[in-house]
Amino acid sequence: MSKTTLAVAISAALIAAPLTALAQASNTSPNGVVTLSPEGMFPPTGTWNLATRAGDFVYIAGMRGIVPETNTLAEGNEARVRQAFTNMQTIAASEGATLQDAVRIVVYVTDMYRYRPIVNKIQEEMWAGRPYPPRTIIEVDRLNQDDIVEVEGTFYAPKN
Repeated sequence: MSKTTLAVAISAALIAAPLTALAQASNTSPNGVVTLSPEGMFPPTGTWNLATRAGDFVYIAGMRGIVPETNTLAEGNEARVRQAFTNMQTIAASEGATLQDAVRIVVYVTDMYRYRPIVNKIQEEMWAGRPYPPRTIIEVDRLNQDDIVEVEGTFYAPKN
């Protein structure tokens, strides 16, 4: 390796190290993916985050029926489903998106027969008859804390 090549490599490393450290400290990846922690939401309980922003899109992790103020599950099936959608809506709103800006949602339920009608009812109320986003609903064997529903979403939220 020539002295010039070595000098260029060292210079690049010296420039990249502070930028990488800055990106990690600010919850932003080197490519600009921002980890979101909206005020008023519950903290993640493990190796995950509530949401990220990549360009004009917001990706929201699976939200369950957790009441942020108490960090406990909402009481009752309908309340729990509504809370899961409300949590997703709150995070989307923190980035300037509305439910109508949902590009796609995925709903996980532990009993399709019992909970899909509730999901449909809550979604109809929250979207207020406006066009619904593409949705996939999947029955799963079990969710964390034996919850009944989890909903995740992708939202279009152009940066200003």
